[in-house]
Amino acid sequence: MPTQTPSQPRFSESVEARLRRWVLGIAYAFQPKRLHLIPQLTLMTAAHVLGRTGAITHLLRRLPFDSNEGLIGISNDLSVDALLSAYQRGIFPNTHLGPMKWWSPAQRAVLFFENAHIEKGVRKQIRQARFDVTFDEDFAAVMKACAEPRDGKTPLTWLTPRVMEAFWQLHRAGYAHSVEVWDLKPQLVGGMFGIAIGEIFFGESQFSRVRDASKIASAFLNCHLASWGFALRDAKWLTGYHATSGFTNIDRSDFETLLGQHVCQAGRIGHWEVDETLDVAGWKPEAETSKGLRRQLALMARGKKNEVSPLRDADQESSKRSQG
Repeated sequence: MPTQTPSQPRFSESVEARLRRWVLGIAYAFQPKRLHLIPQLTLMTAAHVLGRTGAITHLLRRLPFDSNEGLIGISNDLSVDALLSAYQRGIFPNTHLGPMKWWSPAQRAVLFFENAHIEKGVRKQIRQARFDVTFDEDFAAVMKACAEPRDGKTPLTWLTPRVMEAFWQLHRAGYAHSVEVWDLKPQLVGGMFGIAIGEIFFGESQFSRVRDASKIASAFLNCHLASWGFALRDAKWLTGYHATSGFTNIDRSDFETLLGQHVCQAGRIGHWEVDETLDVAGWKPEAETSKGLRRQLALMARGKKNEVSPLRDADQESSKRSQG
């Protein structure tokens, strides 16, 4: 059986890992495509040092946002209330070093479940029961695994100890959830975690230690979210992996409209468990199309010029992104 998560896990970072993060974080900030953010970041950091920023409510008062890059401001307030308030407005924290930066990109990567794609090989592995999948069994271990260096990738993570501690408190409050994939030993070989508010799931990170483990986690999560009546799954920025999984970019204004409709719903607060009656391997996402159509009609009724379209070319949208 899966190991039991400690009541209060310890989140730490070695000196070597911290130095590596600082060096790589500085190099990342000075990439040519990000140099134009340096003046804005400098001014925001100066205001922070002078004590002109504090609680997240300071940033929320600056709505509406007009930054294409999505950099909203700086605040080290990572309390449960601050995170919930920010996510309900489409704002999330992300930084590699220094004070915490908050973002709301002009284009948002989302998955409407009628567009979810499950590869045939993944369906086959689920049918073969080669792995056990659980929810909320070892949230801390999933976060730590997501923060680990990955083969072929720059070993730079935004999941620092303070961020993991903040998400852990959200988990304790019943809003942050994990998906674990275990082999038959059992060892944790894949998973993901995110935040659920109302009928929106905000994905944070995922990992695989064996082939397709995170895809299996994603299939289980998507099937359950659709069954539970969730409207969409958010991934923040569109990547190639997300595009092939069915995610598409929508405008920030459309995303905010969807937030207004769905984060106020009751949702599922508390411990999650896998529904053994769901046939994840046989799930047909296209059966969710009627829900997607109702969302589009709702947006059109609000006078949106660029309604959400599940037929939008995700690869074309991905090429427009300048951020990773």
